[in-house]
Amino acid sequence: MLVAIDVGNTQTVVGLFAPGDGPGGSSHQLLHHWRVSTVANRTADELALQMHHLFELRDLDPGEAITGVAVASVVPRLRTALREMTDRWFKVNTVIVEPGIKTGMPILYDNPREVGADRIADAVAAYDLYGGPTIVVDFGTATTFEVVSEKGEYLGGVILPGIEISLEALFARAALLPRVELVEPRSVLAKNTVESVQSGAIYGFAAQVDGLCRRLEAELGPCTVVGTGGLAGLIGPVSEAIEHHEPWLTLYGLRIIYGRNER
Repeated sequence: MLVAIDVGNTQTVVGLFAPGDGPGGSSHQLLHHWRVSTVANRTADELALQMHHLFELRDLDPGEAITGVAVASVVPRLRTALREMTDRWFKVNTVIVEPGIKTGMPILYDNPREVGADRIADAVAAYDLYGGPTIVVDFGTATTFEVVSEKGEYLGGVILPGIEISLEALFARAALLPRVELVEPRSVLAKNTVESVQSGAIYGFAAQVDGLCRRLEAELGPCTVVGTGGLAGLIGPVSEAIEHHEPWLTLYGLRIIYGRNER
């Protein structure tokens, strides 16, 4: 089975794909998934131990279950540790999304090396699922927009501060504002401080997404808009622009890229 690992600045998502006859020996079926905090100074041995514990939660032996590993990491130190982990402990074919890897997608960025591995995986998966032109909105530490052309080219995108770090900055600078649970309030017009913050976070960021999508479509024409990332399930339902919610889009993109680079 193929393990796909998406290492973000805040969280790491691990997915296990069923074996099959598709590229890379894997089907589209995501059997299991886990979400853990990203710790940038973990060693290869610590990462292997964590992997064993995650698999044990599903009564799986990683030594027997894992036949390949695909990695996207925006944390360089962990990218090195994961490479060492797979070489030392699992001894399977490992594909790390980095310069030189076949993605099947031309990167029309001024400097293609600047594009994050997770952004490329998102774009590859979205084009495979919906064709183009497509906009992917990924709600992570940063909120990113990836734009894919009708021909399947990565055209570029937009990066802005993510929801959680924006709220962290607000709470750190505004002493009287309480930390709140990120849930949809009863209405946009709030009658108390907690719901005022919730309204600003939920509807404000949805409006931000809708506004940027309108501007992008003004340049590109109509696009399919896909939401992914940890908070996509919260913002997507109140966004006018987001048409599809794909919570495991990055993992799916890693599965595709692995198949295009399998030895």
